[in-house]
Amino acid sequence: MKIGFVGLGFMGSPMAGHLAEAAKGSGDELIVWNRTPAKAKSAVEKGAELSSSIEQLASECEVIVTCVNRTEDVKEVIFQMMKSAKPNTLFVDHSTIAPKGAVEIGEALNVNSMRFVDAPVTGGSAGAIAGKLTIFMGGAELDVNEAIKITKPYTKVSDRVGGQGMGQTMKLANQIAGAGCLIALCECLAFAQKSGLDMAQARQLISGGAAGSWAMENYGPKILARDWTPGFSILNQRKDFAYCAEVAEEIQASIPCTMLVYELLGQLESDGRGEQATTALFDKISQT
Repeated sequence: MKIGFVGLGFMGSPMAGHLAEAAKGSGDELIVWNRTPAKAKSAVEKGAELSSSIEQLASECEVIVTCVNRTEDVKEVIFQMMKSAKPNTLFVDHSTIAPKGAVEIGEALNVNSMRFVDAPVTGGSAGAIAGKLTIFMGGAELDVNEAIKITKPYTKVSDRVGGQGMGQTMKLANQIAGAGCLIALCECLAFAQKSGLDMAQARQLISGGAAGSWAMENYGPKILARDWTPGFSILNQRKDFAYCAEVAEEIQASIPCTMLVYELLGQLESDGRGEQATTALFDKISQT
């Protein structure tokens, strides 16, 4: 099988690397493409082939995985590939986009006798590097089963959560939960700092109790080190929260905590810190 991978950024590059290494032992072939060819270096070093064009990749592959950014970016690359892809090609998209956008992409592909699974991921760049991402998959059952097998080299947990678009809806639910964990962590450590507690000790002790969380374990050390390198950037997090707000309005759901975090991160973005990690929220909270 020839598998294509488009989008080799913070997340896509290590994911493609895992696929390339898995292909060595399976007889499959991984073909990659990225707007900036230099970003394909890591995957190529692990055995992937760099395609000369996105159209060429689409014409050769039975399965095409995408990992880009916004809804419009996914539409652009998939609709471009749709012109040269073969019937029955399976597209698996790991980007986080609007659920409506995923449905529109799926419908366009289905009309052209192609298949689509929206499969956003969570776990951050650390999860991608370790090959331990959680994937929420939306699509036809048989297509999802195939997508689960293809993505296994970088997956910890994956499951079908419904039809096309529902993978994105589940990812937005995940982001809403993440917003609460992030602001709670930043408030906790800012409180500890201002009250004279040892912040490292507070994080260690609290992590082992009922208030422990993935954010406390993984983001806590970054805050203690004042390390704002992404991981997951403020710009990307606000992009996801904007999709959350859009869907919440459509279904009349209340997400006040998420919108507060969206606003506070927006202040950091206005300060020119949009490329920093979301944990930079600690600075905003600790200074108030």
